[in-house]
Amino acid sequence: MGTGIPSRHPSTPCNVPTGIRAFGSMLGLHRPDAAQFRRMGECLLVGDAPADRLVEWMYTTGSGPARALFEKALAAGIDSIDDAPAPLREFFTEVEAVSDLVDWDKIELGARVMRSGGADGLYIARDVALLGGYLFAGFNQTLLRTGALEKGSNARFAETSQWALDVIGEGGLRPFGAGYRSTVHVRLIHAIVRRHVAAMPDWSTERWGVPINQTDMAATLVGALVAPVMGGIGVGMINRPAEYEAVAHLTRYVGLLMGVDDEFVPDDFRDCVRVLLHTSYALSTPDETTKQLSVPMIDDPLSWNYRTLRGTRRRIARSQHLSITAAFLGPSAMRALGLPRFVVPWYPLIRLPLNLIRSAAALRPGGRERAALRGMREQGKFMDTMVGGTATIGHSATAITHRAT
Repeated sequence: MGTGIPSRHPSTPCNVPTGIRAFGSMLGLHRPDAAQFRRMGECLLVGDAPADRLVEWMYTTGSGPARALFEKALAAGIDSIDDAPAPLREFFTEVEAVSDLVDWDKIELGARVMRSGGADGLYIARDVALLGGYLFAGFNQTLLRTGALEKGSNARFAETSQWALDVIGEGGLRPFGAGYRSTVHVRLIHAIVRRHVAAMPDWSTERWGVPINQTDMAATLVGALVAPVMGGIGVGMINRPAEYEAVAHLTRYVGLLMGVDDEFVPDDFRDCVRVLLHTSYALSTPDETTKQLSVPMIDDPLSWNYRTLRGTRRRIARSQHLSITAAFLGPSAMRALGLPRFVVPWYPLIRLPLNLIRSAAALRPGGRERAALRGMREQGKFMDTMVGGTATIGHSATAITHRAT
């Protein structure tokens, strides 16, 4: 497989989650053709050149002083540094130019829609996007080499959620805002991990491609930001067409900040679904790592921080989140994940009528703003339940990233 083409042909049966295939079919989308499949395979060998050059310079120059310059540029812009080194200037010139393409009204609307998803949006991100992502064996190989098993899925999801909450916070994606800084930090972490993991003697580029490659990044982008909105439709969270397009615009901007190539960032909401569907077909090749990562995650709720009736609420939460996974991923994916194939989808069923009422209320004057405020409170409460507050982005990869600090 030296060409980087995935070993599974696009016509081969796969474990693409039922919900993704069904949603794609509704929009007239189907599995990638041979040319599209080949292109995604080629991009398994492509990283993020500006970020990779930046990290190489950091290690060569001296990571402490170089990281200090990076942080200054991230907080105040590259022009705040006199005679900035070329790799740093190249990187931030590209990052800062991206904002010229942004419609800020759309960005803010998309962020409000995503805040309106509340706790249910985070549940779908956890139980569908993150858990379903363990079907991607190549990406799992990188996770395992960054200590995913030792740190645990709860910590990983908390960090991903913190990044997403920074991104969708009010004004978060404005230059130097919390979401802007978090996204560029994640891009740096990806480049550090890519350099470290690729140098490991047991890493096989022919089997798995470049660590955190373009195809991986595209799948992660739409999985983290678009899948919760898509899945929300299944539990009654319905939005206006213009609001879905605003979510797509936000996703595109974040993708460009993150270092995803233009061909992989979506143009509109339908294109978001296409990217998610096609990358799922290309990457969904479960192996032994799938169960290693997915099975322990099911029991994470048994350690969450409920203040009352702790034992009972933990057991209910475990059942609740498993029911969400089963409802959206389907029996084939559940089997590949090592989870029970048939689980009653009780939580999505009981949430459907309430969310439909909330969706109708959001259409009234001022309704979207009220929904976003309520959703933000729910998201904060869920973060507190999981980890007792906020999470530190990049903490789960500290063993690697501290070498570049």
